[in-house]
Amino acid sequence: MMQKSTFIVATTLALCLPTTALANNFNYNYFEVRTTVSPQSSGVELSSYFTENSHFILRGDSRFSSDWDLAAGVGFNGPFGNFVDIYGQALIHQIRENGFSDSKDSTDIEISLGARAWLAPQVEGSLRLGKLAEHSIFIAGLRFHSTDQLSVGIESRNAGIWGPQLGLSVRFVY
Repeated sequence: MMQKSTFIVATTLALCLPTTALANNFNYNYFEVRTTVSPQSSGVELSSYFTENSHFILRGDSRFSSDWDLAAGVGFNGPFGNFVDIYGQALIHQIRENGFSDSKDSTDIEISLGARAWLAPQVEGSLRLGKLAEHSIFIAGLRFHSTDQLSVGIESRNAGIWGPQLGLSVRFVY
């Protein structure tokens, strides 16, 4: 009698519980090239998993007037349902704001949280909020995934250094 009851309970639980395992909804192994306007700048970013829910990040941006923003750090990511990922980043920035003659170098910490969501089968929406020293970070955008390995994006970004910008990017997933 006990074995029959155990079998019925186990079968009922197996049928009632979700049959899919939750995994990341987005890939965090990518290389991205971007350009922005107002003010004009260009940059690259590399992200690579070191566990299923954490990744390393390397980033570099410049306006090509002997200035730069170099950043490196770690991020976490995880699913929030079937269509959304929540992620965060902790980065160390090395920033040169002006040219070599009147340079102002600083090293600052960035902490940010964001979400990426599938809005349609090949369209991703993203939002990231954070702090870089005393500056706020706000980045919101849309990304079209033409294939599993290539996507193009447009975003309104204020990464905390050069103020509000409109950005275009190409991301290569590996």
